[in-house]
Order: sequence, then C-alpha cells, then structure tokens
Amino acid sequence: MALAEKLLRFNWPIALLLAAVAAFGFLMLFSVAGGSADPWASRQMARFGIGFAGLMIVALIDIRVWRALTPAIYLGALVLLVAVEFVGVTGMGAQRWIDLRVIQLQPSEAMKIALVMALAAYYAWLPPERVSHPLWLIPPLVLALVPTALVLRQPDLGTALLLLAGAGTMMFLAGVHWLYFAAAGAAGGGLVWAVLASQGTGWQLLKDYQYRRIFTFLDPSTDPLGAGYHITQAKIALGSGGLSGRGFMEGTQSRLNFLPEKHTDFIFTTLAEEFGFVGAVALLALYFLIVLFCILSALGNRDRFGALVASGVAATFFFFFAVNMAMVMGLAPVVGVPLPLVSYGGTAMLVLMFAFGLVQSAHIHRPR
Repeated sequence: MALAEKLLRFNWPIALLLAAVAAFGFLMLFSVAGGSADPWASRQMARFGIGFAGLMIVALIDIRVWRALTPAIYLGALVLLVAVEFVGVTGMGAQRWIDLRVIQLQPSEAMKIALVMALAAYYAWLPPERVSHPLWLIPPLVLALVPTALVLRQPDLGTALLLLAGAGTMMFLAGVHWLYFAAAGAAGGGLVWAVLASQGTGWQLLKDYQYRRIFTFLDPSTDPLGAGYHITQAKIALGSGGLSGRGFMEGTQSRLNFLPEKHTDFIFTTLAEEFGFVGAVALLALYFLIVLFCILSALGNRDRFGALVASGVAATFFFFFAVNMAMVMGLAPVVGVPLPLVSYGGTAMLVLMFAFGLVQSAHIHRPR
C-alpha cells in the first residue's frame, strides 16, 4: 500500500481529538507554573510532538508486523518490571521508575499496552470454541497476574488495578462467558473483606499508607490536615469553579499552592476551578469522542487482532480518565493515576501515543 493511500485511510478525527486534549494539558501546565512555559508546559509540548511523530510511524507499519512483535514487546515490558526491583529509582515512597537520564521510564505504564497486545494476540490465535474453556483461561490469567504482582510490589495499587481491569475487559470482549466474571466479582468481594480484616495483623495485605487512603476516601474529615488534605483541597477547587470557572490563571487553590500534585494527578481540579463545569464537561466530551471513534474503528475491523487492540486501547484509555476523575472528586480512593494527555509525565504520554498508533495501524490496514 502506497504512503499516500495510508494517509488517506488515516483516522484523522482521533488524531485531532488527541491534539485537542493535549492542548488542554498545555494550558493547565502553563497556568499552574504561574504563567510560564517552564518547567512543565514546554517539556510536555516537546513530548507530545515526539509522541505524535511516533504515532505516525507506528500507524504506517502494518498491524500484522505489530502482531508478530507482540511477544517481544510483552517480554520486554516484563523484563523492565523485574529490573525495577533491582535498579529502580524511588520516589514518593515507591520504586517505580528506571532512570535513563533523558527520561524517567515507568515500565508499569508500558505494560498496560503490552498486556492489551498480548491478550489480543492470544485471542486472535485461539479458536472461538475454546475461548471459555477453563484450560484455555490459564494463559491469559498468567499473562495478567504476573505483571500485576510485580507492580503491587513497587507498590502501585492504582496501576495494578488498571492492569486487572484492562485484562478483564479484553477477556470479556474476546467472548469469555459471563459466569467467570460473576465468580471473579464474588472473589473480589471476598478479597476486599480480607484486605480490611488483615489490617494490623501479621498477614496485612496492604501498606499502612494504602489503608489511610481507603479510610480517608470513606471520611476525609477524619484527618483534614493529614491524609485527607489532598481530597479536601481538591473538592474546594472543584466547588469554587462553579459553572464557568474563575478564569484562566485565576484559580486560587493552585496559584496559592493549596492544591497538591497540581501538575500531575490533581490537574483536573485546576481545570475545573479555572474553567468550571463547562470546561470539565468539554474535556470529558473530548475523552468520550476518542473512545467512541476507537470503538467504531474496532467494530468495522474484520481482523480479530486489530479489533481487539483498538477495543482494548479504548478501554484502557477510559479507565485512565475515569479513575483519575473519580479519584479527585472523592468518588474513589486516591491511587495515583494520571489524567491521560493532560497530567505532566513522559512515559504515560509516549505510551499512550504508541497505543493510539496501534489503533491507527489497525484502522489503516484493516481488511477491505
């Protein structure tokens, strides 16, 4: 297929929507830096430029090539997760990064997409009549649980839960019978009980700070100046934005440094304070349009691997922004999940652009 034909088949609405969301991020990072492109906005724009170039390169390569490379990509991400145990950089109480000098690589971010690719390749290979057979459920469970266990050791509960959610969605989309998910839900309820019951015992399942996050989520007023400080300040910022917001660069919570992690996990509250309900809904609409276009692309793709990859990327992307927004609004515990393409961060940005490059590749090279 000629280059011109590939560019004509390119799903341009997705590319434009990604750029629009990234523009929201540039504005917010400019604002929280007090009206300066440094230190965050300029770097984020450079990363987006590099990421978009990478998206184009990935998109122009046949999806069958990416399918063939999937085992190597998954194993590479798994090796990096193991390497974190030995050479990882510790920050904010967790050992999650590998210092490459030019960028702090977070292997768990890469694993989110590598796992989607691995499960898509597995179910594209597996005959449909075997999808729900118990024996053939073992490989995908191993593919998902091994990296999840490694991420939990860092510790990074939020990313571990996202890995499980992404894997479960891929299995559901592949056609695994709903009774397995009902059983998993019951087991999840039992696990929640075990987690809560284990606190303060010799077999405690979570770290102390993770328990504090859970109890703070249930009642932030119990420690408003300690563990509940983040969510309390976030709610103040969300509420003070009102319908149309205080105005660009007029948010007091972020400008006066009341809002913690204002350029990363809690950047959505800065946006809501400055642009109000209207701005928050506008960003949410862009996110949903990206998910919608990915799903439409998947539904129109007769290649099983390409369709599953597009659907899996859409689901992973949805979990990203849904969990972050729920977290900062007090609807879910604070688990350290960034807002995709808006929060400051290198690995998350580049991995997401690679993921959408796969969606584009599946769309361009789908069977006609």
